Amino acid sequence: MLHTVIFHTMNLSTTATTATGTYGADPNMNLDPGAMAAAGGIGVGFLLICLLISVVTLAGLWKMFSKAGQPGILAIIPIVNYFFLVQVGGKPAWWGILFLIPLVNIVMLIIVNVAIAQRFGRGIGTALGLIFLPFIFCPVLGFGSAQWSATD
Repeated sequence: MLHTVIFHTMNLSTTATTATGTYGADPNMNLDPGAMAAAGGIGVGFLLICLLISVVTLAGLWKMFSKAGQPGILAIIPIVNYFFLVQVGGKPAWWGILFLIPLVNIVMLIIVNVAIAQRFGRGIGTALGLIFLPFIFCPVLGFGSAQWSATD
């Protein structure tokens, strides 16, 4: 009897009533199937676009690494690619550790991308492109006519 009284006095409702209305899950809510399908389609479309951008960027990185004499597959291995990306920019491999430090990694991204652009014979415009639009500029360097040089 006591268990029943305690259970019934607890508020187990998923809704909350305030002065402005009722909030929470409404089991009688009628959702439009067309709207739900549209929302799902938008979500799947967004996912496919993100996947396409990722594949294009990784393919460009792979080709950049190959042009620089590094194994291309290392471009797609998380964390490992930091150590080889700095080598593509002509910096020591241990600089890859700096990519793992918050806020320092932002500075490192700028320094390494400027160095990579210089190694490919490009200027600050390409460096800015690598920083802000890598999904465009990585494939441009990787698949384009730019040649990597071991010297600046």
